[in-house]
Amino acid sequence: MTTPAPGGGPSDAELPFFVYGTLLPGEPNHDLFLRGRTTGERPAVLPRALLYEGPGYPYAIEGHGRVHGTLLVAAPGIYGELLGLLDHLEEFLGPGHPRNLYERVVREVELPGPDGGSVRAWVYLAATAVTRSLRTGGVLIPGGRWTTGRTPGGS
Repeated sequence: MTTPAPGGGPSDAELPFFVYGTLLPGEPNHDLFLRGRTTGERPAVLPRALLYEGPGYPYAIEGHGRVHGTLLVAAPGIYGELLGLLDHLEEFLGPGHPRNLYERVVREVELPGPDGGSVRAWVYLAATAVTRSLRTGGVLIPGGRWTTGRTPGGS
């Protein structure tokens, strides 16, 4: 169900982003990277994924669980800028690059609530080497919700 980042195909031209760590509202990277660059933010859930602790930020990987986060829509005219900023932050150098910390992939993200449904979005999942390490010795975050002093349950 995961699709690697394409070479810029038109169907994936301006997908929203699903974030689940330091880019969440209230976290430091939200203001640094997203303030004034989004027009919409709403709670969302990434199905078929697990969340692991990292060195000050979390990693999501494929798995039998759910990761809670936020779906972001880029402001008009700055999509390319935002994509570049997030790729740099997440150390994504290109699909399958051996030095990637994360892979940017397309996933279906669920939108809770009565008008819910699902939407395709960019998600940064841990790269292959990181995923292997997490599966063998990582610390799983119960409930798939990352917090750093925020009230648990806040997206």
